[in-house]
Amino acid sequence: MIRRQFITLLGGAAAAWPLAARAQQPSKLPLVGYLGVTTPTSQTQTVAAFVQRLRDFGWIEGRTVAIEFRWAEGRSERFSEITAEFVRLKVDVILTGGAGAAAAKQVTSTIPIVFSIAADPIGSGLVMSLGRPGGNVTGLSAQQTDLVGKRIELLREAVPSFRRLAVLANIGNATAALEMEEAQAAAKKLGFHVLAAAIRRAEDIGPAFDAIEGRADALYVVGDPLQFTHRIRINTLALGLRLPTIVPRREEAEAAGLMSYGPDPLHLARRAAEYVDKILRGAKPADLPVEQPTKFDFVINLTTAKALGLEVPPTLLARADEVIE
Repeated sequence: MIRRQFITLLGGAAAAWPLAARAQQPSKLPLVGYLGVTTPTSQTQTVAAFVQRLRDFGWIEGRTVAIEFRWAEGRSERFSEITAEFVRLKVDVILTGGAGAAAAKQVTSTIPIVFSIAADPIGSGLVMSLGRPGGNVTGLSAQQTDLVGKRIELLREAVPSFRRLAVLANIGNATAALEMEEAQAAAKKLGFHVLAAAIRRAEDIGPAFDAIEGRADALYVVGDPLQFTHRIRINTLALGLRLPTIVPRREEAEAAGLMSYGPDPLHLARRAAEYVDKILRGAKPADLPVEQPTKFDFVINLTTAKALGLEVPPTLLARADEVIE
C-alpha cells in the first residue's frame, strides 16, 4: 500500500508553457497542437509526462519540435474554436482528449488527431474500428463498460449498506451520457435504486445536488472535461450531503473524492506521445491501431472516508494502489 504524497510536478510549469513563447518558435520545426480539454493547472503532471516522453524520442521543445498549448477549461464550445486556430497555424498533429477529438474531427479531416483517452471511439464515430481506425484520428480507448461495473462493485464493497445510487454526468457529452446509461443499467442489475443527476454546464451542478439530496446513499461520478474542471466543487457538495463517491481519476480522489478507479493518466500521456512521435515520423493515423490501457489505478482517500464516518474494509485498502491519508 502506497501512501500518497502531495507533490506538484515542475512547480506548475505547464501554466507557463501555453501561449506567447510558442508563436516565436521557428516555423520550420514540426508543430504539435495540444488541445487541453480542462485547465493547465489540472494537467500539469500529464503535460510534463507527455513532453518528457517526446524528449525520449528526440523531440525537444523549442529545438526539434514546437508545441502550441491551448486550454478549453471544460467548455466544449472551445474545442472547435481551438481546432480552427490549429488549422490556421498548420499544425502537423493535434493531441487532445476524446471529447476534444470528436469536435476536432468535425473541423479537419486532414490534420492527424491523437486522443489520449476516449470512452467509446467506435460508438462516437471517432474511428471505424480499433484495429484499423481509418480517417485522421487514432489514440487510446478506455474499456468503459468494464470500468463501469468495476467502479460500482468497489463502491458497494466500501459502503455495503448503500441501496440508492445517484449518477452524475454531463449529458451534453455523448460519451458521458452513454456511461450514465451503462452505470444505471449495471446498478439496477445489482438491485440498486438509481437516480440520474444530469448536468450540461457548470451552473447545473448545484441544482443537480439539490435534486438528489436525501434521495441517494452514494454517488457515481461520470468523467468528462466539464466534470473534471469542477471536480473540487462536485466533491465538496458530495461531502456536504455525506455521499461516498466513486470518481474516474486519481486527481479527483486527491480532491476529496472517496475512491477513484481508472486508467493511469500519466501512462496515457506517455503513450499518446508515442503516437505523436510516429505521426511526426510519417505514420498515418488510419494505420495506427487504437490501444486500450493496461494499467489502472485504484485510489482510496482515507481523509474523505473519515469525514464521512466511513470505515473502509481492510481487504479493500489492501487492494488499493494508493491510499491518501
